[in-house]
Amino acid sequence: APRAARGGAARRPPPPRGPGAGGRGAGAGAAAPAAAAEDAQPLVTGTPYAPDFTDAPAETSSAVFDAFAPALGEAFARARAGGRELYGFANHELVSTYVGTSTGLRLRHDQPNGTLELNAKSPDRQRSAWAGRATRDFKDVDPTVLDAELAVRLGWAERKIDLPAGRYETLLPPTAVADLLIYQMWSAAARDAVEGRTVFSKPGGGTRLGERLSELPLTLRSDPNAPGLESAPFVIAHSSGDDASVFDNGLPVPATEWIKNGELARLTTTRHTAGLTGLPVSPGFGNLILDGGGDKSLEEMVAGTERGLLLTCLWYIREVDPATLLLTGLTRDGVYLVEDGRVVGEVNNFRFNESPVDLLSRASEAGRTEKTLPREWNDWFTRAAMPALRIPDFNMSSVSKGV
Repeated sequence: APRAARGGAARRPPPPRGPGAGGRGAGAGAAAPAAAAEDAQPLVTGTPYAPDFTDAPAETSSAVFDAFAPALGEAFARARAGGRELYGFANHELVSTYVGTSTGLRLRHDQPNGTLELNAKSPDRQRSAWAGRATRDFKDVDPTVLDAELAVRLGWAERKIDLPAGRYETLLPPTAVADLLIYQMWSAAARDAVEGRTVFSKPGGGTRLGERLSELPLTLRSDPNAPGLESAPFVIAHSSGDDASVFDNGLPVPATEWIKNGELARLTTTRHTAGLTGLPVSPGFGNLILDGGGDKSLEEMVAGTERGLLLTCLWYIREVDPATLLLTGLTRDGVYLVEDGRVVGEVNNFRFNESPVDLLSRASEAGRTEKTLPREWNDWFTRAAMPALRIPDFNMSSVSKGV
């Protein structure tokens, strides 16, 4: 399908997702005498036949930008008049996936996916701010709103304040929460937990299912029918691993609560790993939603902060220790100091060291859930809705000199 070109530096792939991820087949000659694959299961049957299975793939075109493009031009004009340099890209793609098997399975899913990322800089390039949105069709994205948000942040950055490394009360915006929890879910395979290899393994054996991970009533869920975040309602697996199996292709994907009211409720399983672990079948996810029961906007949470940091986004996230899911990464495009309910200036960037599971246990407030675009992982995952989280003691482990 036609898609807009993307620019910028090369991005990093997501972490490996099971021993089968990215593997190559041995070829027909070698496969013929080989034993069955470890995850072999009867092929899925009994799903509804897609009446458009034989139709041509869906296509996108530049027409998706018809209403959006004039508003984008207006945003660039406003930025220029306000002394800001505005950069970014808009991308839209439409992917048609067909799943057919020898048992009569004939399924199809058309997945639209759009992203907008804007970066505003001062003319001397010493101040920088980022904003992004995910969309299905660009009808719900207003670039002038993003530009106004960026203008405010560049204004905050006119005053520079140096802070040392340390633990600070920190407001994580929805985009940062999404990046952390996406990585957490990529690390939530039940088999790995049962075998003692992950943060979800219980000391002495078993898993942490049923354990309270947060004192807040946090519910982390996926739902292929979530409005605005619709995803494939059946399994689409291109390779097998501990969180996906090609033999499960076509298996219905139900709405699933991974964390329910603060307690760990599900880990990802295939039919094969469900049999190995004795846990329910829980296919992987096409979207991710965190509900925390809060109704405050990020701005209202700032107004209720005596002293703390407000982040824009996280970047270059890497795993340090799988046993605790300790992650490291950088802040980017604006870290702001809040005092007495208002932003008083921009501070230096930091490297952080935190585990998303541990953060959930320490979060003291969750804001209003809203659609958001992950900054780090949006090449692979865009359908997310998250609240801002207040962390009383976020670990800024060292100072970073980047903008």
